[in-house]
Amino acid sequence: MARKKRRQVFENIEVIDAGAKGKSIAKAPDGKVIFINNAVPGDVVDIQTTKKRKAFYEGSATTFHKLSGKRVDPTCEHFGTCGGCKWQFMAYDHQLEYKQQEIVNNLTRLGKVELPEVNSILGSEDQFFYRNKMEFSFSDSRWLTLDEIKSDSQIENRNALGFHIPGMWDKILDINKCHLQEDPSNDIRNKVKLFATENGLSFYNARNQHGFLRTLMIRIASTGEIMVLIQFFHEDIEKRTLLLDYILSEFPKITSLQYTINSKGNDTIYDQEVICYNGKDYIEEEMEGLRFRINAKSFYQTNSKQAYELYKVTRDFANLSGEELVYDLYTGTGTIAQFVSKNAKKVIGVEAVPEAIEDAKENARRNNIDNVEFYVGDMKKVFTKDFIQRHGQPEVVITDPPRDGMHKDVVGQLLNISPQKIVYVSCNSATQARDLALLDEMYKVSKVQPVDMFPQTYHVENVVLLEKR
Repeated sequence: MARKKRRQVFENIEVIDAGAKGKSIAKAPDGKVIFINNAVPGDVVDIQTTKKRKAFYEGSATTFHKLSGKRVDPTCEHFGTCGGCKWQFMAYDHQLEYKQQEIVNNLTRLGKVELPEVNSILGSEDQFFYRNKMEFSFSDSRWLTLDEIKSDSQIENRNALGFHIPGMWDKILDINKCHLQEDPSNDIRNKVKLFATENGLSFYNARNQHGFLRTLMIRIASTGEIMVLIQFFHEDIEKRTLLLDYILSEFPKITSLQYTINSKGNDTIYDQEVICYNGKDYIEEEMEGLRFRINAKSFYQTNSKQAYELYKVTRDFANLSGEELVYDLYTGTGTIAQFVSKNAKKVIGVEAVPEAIEDAKENARRNNIDNVEFYVGDMKKVFTKDFIQRHGQPEVVITDPPRDGMHKDVVGQLLNISPQKIVYVSCNSATQARDLALLDEMYKVSKVQPVDMFPQTYHVENVVLLEKR
């Protein structure tokens, strides 16, 4: 049997850049790139490698000889163990700098497209407590710290209500205070956990698939409305009622209290019946007088304030006169379609998720918008020549695909119908770059606007205006 290669240690290495997925970059003495998971550009460190590949290493900084001037003290006590805010130890202005740099690099190196001067990234006014939706998992075997593992003392209570440890589907980090969602989010989570523990409500065990309490979802709208959804693994009317009544009495400001009984292998709720226990079965978001109903299964941009900025950029790039037919591909719940509708002759929205389209139609009806139509189906199968013939040739197409980008057939159809303008909103500039390269024969990139939706993380949105050559 071949001997395992020993891990290497590189000493006094300067971290020179930030890379994809929150990693930082250094160069090994042999010239290979090292991707580091716990350092900031400007740090000088010793690196213990964890993986060796033909062209690069992966590793962790073990000793810090010099700390970067770009560093700040992390705000959250869970930083470094929780995988949610990987850049919290980097000052926000530098986070923005590296996000913008990544977009430019992807569009030029991967897309190989000619760019105009890229607009400065729009930073988020709120750098913490900006998310309108959080999901927490219950566990009866919480993640232990190294000190707890080494300790001889018996740990009686292993209950946790928090986040999955990165890469570990059955390990949950118990969260004391999360800095991603505004109050009363932390208070709700902590009091639910305490009440459940004191009253003997069992926490879920993912490996053995037993226990009562499974997940907690909290949505807080910009209007102040609050939705709480508890996911139970099995029905127990007495215990379920005990917990839900406690939540109602402790948090009377909750406008929508819901639950579901989910005994399947995974905890997704999209195929489950969600039951409204008290209040409405939705909350509402508001934007420029438009109101959007958000139910337990709805998709809505998780940073409400920045969603408004993102949609304003999209509308500005489209620069509609009121005479255009607009297609909004991957429309979701039709938020962008309705947001631009007052400037368009008509907007056609297409989306694969039936529930999202039902939400879109209902929201448009309630907003008294009569120049939008929504259609459901797999984009590459719906967005066809026949569809165009039935609904008309668009002057402008807005597209906001998932992280994988647009299917090549969708790109091909865009080239076939050749609208005057395409506004491409993306949460992944690498797949956006790939699609721009395919469109490059017919379209030039005339505007680029990065928008930071997720401070303290490496994620970034980007809006590109494409105009016919």
